[in-house]
Amino acid sequence: MNVVQSLVEAAKFLGNMTWKTWWALVLGFTIAGAVQAFVSEERMTDVLGGRGLKELGLGSFFGFLSSSCSFGAVATTKSLFKKGASPESSFAAFQFASTNLVIELGLVMWILLGWQFVAADVFGGILMILLLAALTKYIIPNSWFDVARNHIDDDEDGMVRDPVCGMEVDPNDEGTLSVDTDGGTEYFCSESCKQTFLNQREDETWKDKLLTVHGWKNAFRNAIGEWEMLWDDLVAGFIIAALIAAFIPKTWWAQLFTLAPKGTVAWIILGSVIGVAVGVITFVCSVANVPFALVLWTSGIPFGGVMSFIYADLIVPHIVDMYRKYYGKRMAATLFVSIFAVAAVAGIVTHFAWGAINLIPKRGSTGGSVPHAYTTVLNIIFSIIFIAEVYVTYFESGSEQEEMATHGD
Repeated sequence: MNVVQSLVEAAKFLGNMTWKTWWALVLGFTIAGAVQAFVSEERMTDVLGGRGLKELGLGSFFGFLSSSCSFGAVATTKSLFKKGASPESSFAAFQFASTNLVIELGLVMWILLGWQFVAADVFGGILMILLLAALTKYIIPNSWFDVARNHIDDDEDGMVRDPVCGMEVDPNDEGTLSVDTDGGTEYFCSESCKQTFLNQREDETWKDKLLTVHGWKNAFRNAIGEWEMLWDDLVAGFIIAALIAAFIPKTWWAQLFTLAPKGTVAWIILGSVIGVAVGVITFVCSVANVPFALVLWTSGIPFGGVMSFIYADLIVPHIVDMYRKYYGKRMAATLFVSIFAVAAVAGIVTHFAWGAINLIPKRGSTGGSVPHAYTTVLNIIFSIIFIAEVYVTYFESGSEQEEMATHGD
């Protein structure tokens, strides 16, 4: 196959993935935007201070409902931990769930890989959270977490957090937006976050927000904020997966995943470890790595290796560097080793569990969970929703602020 033919195949692969997942991405980001509009970070922090199963469950639940942006998740975790959330509820629960158990990831995985992978992601994800919590509570010394929390206070680097999405921004960067308030200056990573902040009403409860047009307009702006944070990672992830699928022969991957005899325990263990390693090297973002997971699966990686690959999103080099800046070198190394080991173990256990109940799908039968006609209808519906979100964010914000000012007078 020549280069032109390979590029054509890559384009077809990219177009097919984009078509299949468009509605799911819009739905997932809309849900994430709604949660950001209706649930405050302060409310989360108030209930995440303990180190028991209750706090672990609440941290996982809040993470499940939050943004899938890894940078935003890590930055929010740092803020929760700094304000008093326990290592179990922040590092083990919230941070992992907010990148690996979010709704949009499950939707894209369901479409491209199938429901068996979604169920395995939930099973293995819960196992991974429990294992990480055990490490933070019983293995890693408490004094290390005290040092990490003090390191946050001593090394803020002049960065501030966007009060809407949680992303860290540099106040001195030309692209950073700002608003002067009675309490000081607030800084924002995007226009959508700025507009959401300007249109917030302090006296509203979450029920008021949920049942008003104004509340859902803020949710729409948050959804566009999710796109602004993730669109480059998503595009890059889809393109990389398409190019790898077109240019790298499946025989190459097959050789990589057959270093041990196929079907043996060694093959499953080695495949899961390789899955984590490949995830560290190639990861783009928690949603965009699903297309590449499909490439790995069709190329011969063990079922558990796919799950381990997906779980590795929190130990890629740029995320580990964030750990270093936030918590210091020792905690960064601790988080890397802990997550690497637990991701591999979770993949191995999930593989054996799914094999025992005969839920590992055949390699040629994954995906296609939504009939083509339904995909067309859903893409049309959610394209209309996306257009509405764009309109509310970029074209209606000014008029709504004037209306609010008039109402206040």
